[in-house]
Amino acid sequence: MHVDILELLNFRNYQKLELKLNDKINIFVGENAQGKTNILEAIYFLSSLKSHRTSRDKELIYWNKEKAYIKGEISKNLGQYKIEFLLDINGKKMMKLNGIGVSKSSEILGTLNSVVFSPEDLRLIKDGPAQRRKFIDNELCQIRPKYHYILGQYNKVLMQRNNILKSIYSSPSLKTTLEVFSEQLAEYGSIIIQNRVEFIKKLSLIARLIHRKITDGKEELEVIYKSDVNTNLSQNNIKQELINYYTNGIDEDIKKGFTLKGPHKDDLIIYINGIDVRNFGSQGQQRTAALSLKLSELEIIKSEVGEYPVLLLDDVLSELDPNRQFFLLNSLKDIQTIITCTSTRDIDIKKFGEKSVFEVKKGTVVRLE
Repeated sequence: MHVDILELLNFRNYQKLELKLNDKINIFVGENAQGKTNILEAIYFLSSLKSHRTSRDKELIYWNKEKAYIKGEISKNLGQYKIEFLLDINGKKMMKLNGIGVSKSSEILGTLNSVVFSPEDLRLIKDGPAQRRKFIDNELCQIRPKYHYILGQYNKVLMQRNNILKSIYSSPSLKTTLEVFSEQLAEYGSIIIQNRVEFIKKLSLIARLIHRKITDGKEELEVIYKSDVNTNLSQNNIKQELINYYTNGIDEDIKKGFTLKGPHKDDLIIYINGIDVRNFGSQGQQRTAALSLKLSELEIIKSEVGEYPVLLLDDVLSELDPNRQFFLLNSLKDIQTIITCTSTRDIDIKKFGEKSVFEVKKGTVVRLE
């Protein structure tokens, strides 16, 4: 799959932009704060219905404007697609697929798939658990639209349960209402855990093979999903374990004022040659592990949907040493790739065959070749 045309109106620092993209390599060159990442952000929005940089859609709207418009024309094995979004300053979002308005995210999710790789992702290993949960959830939401709904429902119920936990000291009668929210939380939570475990099993296998190639067979990568429940159980049994905790651990939750266990607290443990790389690995090992995980996303999406997603490389090449950069660039065959960099010195453009090079300056884009 690839994005043929990207059109933006009042999006970030672009008042008007229409880009015809190469189906192979597209390189956007420019100084910082000129708008390079905004292009990647728009493409990511088309695939995931959200930004990878902010949770507030109104931040995507050009300064002093009321609305922003994003359109992508997409080519896939099954045909042509057109995705459109209209965002307004009040948080409303209008969506169209092939010119027809849709109201449910699930009707658009999966039309375009993308993987974004930025310098922040190189810290995926050593950052906190929230970053690794986000890494899993972002991809699952794209390849399994139902997961997007379940995750949203879980977060909504979790917030309601936490609000009650905070209020019980002043209103003890609220304790009886926790049972309803605990049941719902366990139902959604068990589905989330089951999906994550399946995803990580597949990702661990692919990432292990990629990591072997990057390290010439010197390192063995293993990714384990860490949860407070037994993840080898069926979904119903995982649900029962969660219910048991929410029942037996209610006093501790009330004491803390929030729900202490569940998929919102789970994590990934990454091992290299049997050693926890987050706590004991070198910076180079952590970066190589992160690269292996990100590249494995491409293969997982390919296996799930039948074609590679669009790869978005946001100023990441300058952060990689020559060996890792070489491996990454040689993994881009048959994948539409959008690259941003501050200078063509960051990459050897001659290594690429079919490509388009653009200069970005103050919200304008000019094609150089």
